[in-house]
Amino acid sequence: MELFASPMACSLASHITALEAGLPVKVRFVDNKKTDDGGDYYSISAPGYVPALRLDDGQVLNEGPSVLQYLADRKPEAGLAPAWGSLERYQLIDTLNYLSTEVHKRVFYNVFAPTVPEAAKTAAKAQLEPTLGAIARRLGDRETLVGTKFTVADAYLVTILNWFAFVGADLAKFPTLKAYHQRHLARPAVAQAMAVEMAERKRRAA
Repeated sequence: MELFASPMACSLASHITALEAGLPVKVRFVDNKKTDDGGDYYSISAPGYVPALRLDDGQVLNEGPSVLQYLADRKPEAGLAPAWGSLERYQLIDTLNYLSTEVHKRVFYNVFAPTVPEAAKTAAKAQLEPTLGAIARRLGDRETLVGTKFTVADAYLVTILNWFAFVGADLAKFPTLKAYHQRHLARPAVAQAMAVEMAERKRRAA
């Protein structure tokens, strides 16, 4: 399998998941809609965004929640997604949908996208702290978002909390989230994925 990613973007969650599961996934970084071998990324991902997971038979998954769950289900013994049919599985889907729509799309797309009007960027930035509050309430006093084990939802939230920190949001106002973030940053798979992706960012900046 090949995971097409952009360093420190939402595809980081899929990179973390692949490492957590010990799956043989080759990470290929995309830059300016070009693949690492100079190919046209649109020929792999019609919408042109990451992540895209190309399976061994050539089929492609192109939405974060589906990529995360597919990877988790390739190694069920890793416990990265609850079993299908369990209530916790539907709680996982609920959480992934929340993170991908209400947080990622509604807030951070408007903060980061260069084509978004300045007024929309300002409005999105005003939602950063209220959104952190909503996430903190969803987490409560638990150490993981769904159940009692690290799942793909946590891989996604760690990625998003990185973005909050990047734009200067004060996680210290939400002690449970700050502790959650620091705890999961120390996971070997998280640290490894982030080291690889930060190295790619530095390579591009050189």
